[in-house]
Amino acid sequence: MRQAKIKQTRRVVLGGLTAAALFGARGLAAEPAALIKVWKDPNCGCCSGWVEHLRRSGFEVTAIDTADLAAIKTELGVPAALASCHTAKLDTYVIEGHVPAAAIRRLLAERPTALGLAVPGMPVGSPGMEGGTPQAYDVVLFQAQSTTVYGRFVGAEPR
Repeated sequence: MRQAKIKQTRRVVLGGLTAAALFGARGLAAEPAALIKVWKDPNCGCCSGWVEHLRRSGFEVTAIDTADLAAIKTELGVPAALASCHTAKLDTYVIEGHVPAAAIRRLLAERPTALGLAVPGMPVGSPGMEGGTPQAYDVVLFQAQSTTVYGRFVGAEPR
């Protein structure tokens, strides 16, 4: 009987430690999903694919169809060299193009001083651009006048 009680107590302690590791010091309540506002072309399938990638990854997404993406990019400070087919706003950051959810989570955890993240162009295999042989591509952390490689990816996974 005593041995059964020790095993049960051990399970409770281990379960609590596991929950603490999974949910962090903030407690067992799940954090609310980060809200991402996405401006996209209403006829673009890859933009819709990226939105679905974000939703499957736990983000809350509001998608706004617009025919004037250039004005949004200018308003949010996206450098022309980093432009892609959709633009998003998350907290204080701009997310340009097919940025994987893993890179966005890292951005939110680290909170670097930057305007945002971008994946210039439309690399094959990036989230929303699935199909064909995936290419390696860079996720760029950008300011108004500078960029830094923030991560290298193949598909949605860091390389």
